[in-house]
Amino acid sequence: MGTAADTAFGRDTLRQGVEGNPDILLSLYADDAELRIVDHTTQPSHPKVLHGRDEIGRMLEDVYSRDMSHTLEHCVIQGDEAAYSESCQYADGVRVLSESMIGLRDGKIVEQTLVQAWDE
Repeated sequence: MGTAADTAFGRDTLRQGVEGNPDILLSLYADDAELRIVDHTTQPSHPKVLHGRDEIGRMLEDVYSRDMSHTLEHCVIQGDEAAYSESCQYADGVRVLSESMIGLRDGKIVEQTLVQAWDE
């Protein structure tokens, strides 16, 4: 998975990345980014934490290799913070919803907390 080092965070770029181009999505992360994931298996007191663009890239490769669609529902950007909602659907109809809070530095994501839930 390659990266475009000069890609800066913005609503349109985030939409392109989320909705089908994981290379663009990965390019939005700083080299030292940290991503915390909270869901029913990695609860708030013990979230899954990914450190750096390499670990985040491996997670994105896994997610985007699945037969599912991704839609950016909402995105709010204010200064060096952003929040967005993403909805996903697997081919079998299972739906996933995630909410992210993001900290930015120089147009790159440096910290993200992602809370997700899915149909069971």
